[in-house]
Amino acid sequence: MARECYGVDFNNVAEIIERAISKKIFPCACLEIGRTEDILWRGAFGHLSYERKSTAADHNTIFDLASLTKVIATAPLAMQHVDARRWALSDYVTQHLRSWCGADRELVTIEDLLAHTSGLQAYLPLFQERVDPQQYKETLCRLPLQYAPRSESVYSDLGFILLGFMIEDLTNMTLDDQFQNMAESSGLNEIQFLPPNSWKKRTAPTGDNQMRGRCLIGEVHDDNGWALGGVAGHTGLFGSTSAVGRFARIILGDFRGGQTLVSPATLQTFTRKTNIPNSSRALGWDTMLPTS
Repeated sequence: MARECYGVDFNNVAEIIERAISKKIFPCACLEIGRTEDILWRGAFGHLSYERKSTAADHNTIFDLASLTKVIATAPLAMQHVDARRWALSDYVTQHLRSWCGADRELVTIEDLLAHTSGLQAYLPLFQERVDPQQYKETLCRLPLQYAPRSESVYSDLGFILLGFMIEDLTNMTLDDQFQNMAESSGLNEIQFLPPNSWKKRTAPTGDNQMRGRCLIGEVHDDNGWALGGVAGHTGLFGSTSAVGRFARIILGDFRGGQTLVSPATLQTFTRKTNIPNSSRALGWDTMLPTS
């Protein structure tokens, strides 16, 4: 276990994590708490697995970032394309995807996909029948909507899978290549889709996967993401706590005019709470609840 305190005491957090590890709820955890200017506190706890002589976790341990992909890759790329005027939030999805058609969905916008208000349901195990990205795209475009767009907010992997396809179509570059360009230009070298083999020794196992018949280490856990080759708008990134913390500080800096990733005006638009009933969602982001 390693802790670094920068003038703020989060020992109660450490105690909770250590208790969970002792009860074998998970083998390791890494945390970082900070603000725009600096890190306030961080800790690394446990070992990468329950095996004897397993590597101790540290701030460079690599994790499957799962749905953080939505806010670290898909949302920032969407913001950059807004800044570059390649699309607008008010664009109808059908302007970019001709197969997205039908009276129930013709008025759905890019903003609706980002706010989880498009009418698409939360999840479907499309990997069971479809392994080709084009089949995924066509299926999502024709899937019956679960609710009237903008009547409510339903957190949807499917909507972000679709956004990933649309972001690729804007530039004819793969999602991972676009993200890599963005990451390298802003010093986020320890966040990647399709992590290299050189990262494997310091990657925390995500868990056993019965369908694939193996323990997943450096391989995307989400089965739809796996079927899409490990690169998707809803999942696929791997990275360290240190790198995720750097990303968060960049975003906070951009609010103050830093413009490392995105303009302050676009960032303000994306992080503003929507007017959808009973929703705390912004665009690609969530907002603080009164109980937070």
